[in-house]
Formats: sequence, C-alpha cells, structure tokens
Amino acid sequence: LESQVQPKLTALMCTEYPKKLFFSLHRAIKRKNPAVLLPILPLSFVFCYHYDMGYGTLLQRIKEAENILDTLTTLLELPKGPLTFEDLERIRISQSNFFIEK
Repeated sequence: LESQVQPKLTALMCTEYPKKLFFSLHRAIKRKNPAVLLPILPLSFVFCYHYDMGYGTLLQRIKEAENILDTLTTLLELPKGPLTFEDLERIRISQSNFFIEK
C-alpha cells in the first residue's frame, strides 16, 4: 500500500512547490523584504528530492537500466554502426571545407 501512495504524495509535493514559491516571491516583492526569500533555498532542495523520487529509488533505476542493457541492446546501437576513425576524418574534412569556402 505504501508503494502505491508514495508516487501520489511525490506528485502532490511537486505540484504544491511552485505555488509556495510564487506566493513567497509575491510576498517579498510586495513587502520589499528580501528576507522572505530565505525559505526558497531549503524548499528547492526538498522539491528536487521529491522530483527525483518520482522516478523511483536509485536501486530501482539501476535495476531498470541494467535490464535495458541486458535485454534491449539493439535500441542502444547506432543506426549506421559504430563510428570509425575514417568516418570521423571524413566528417572533419567536410566540415573544414565548408568553413573555408565561405
């Protein structure tokens, strides 16, 4: 049950933070008091933490990445195969010719 509730709470935190940020900025501008902006720094860390947790824990993301590397290796290959030194030289020469002509 907790695993089902956690993403919902994370989404809720991510939607509430911009509202709090907007109102604190509005209050600082209205009162001309920059001290009101001090809570923005810790709130930004909290927001980034919850935003990151929306993608799962680090262990879950590592397992998912390993699964992709093990099972879907064809998606990670370059469309025309790996680059060779000759390919890079051909690209470099064609780009240097382009800039010399103009």
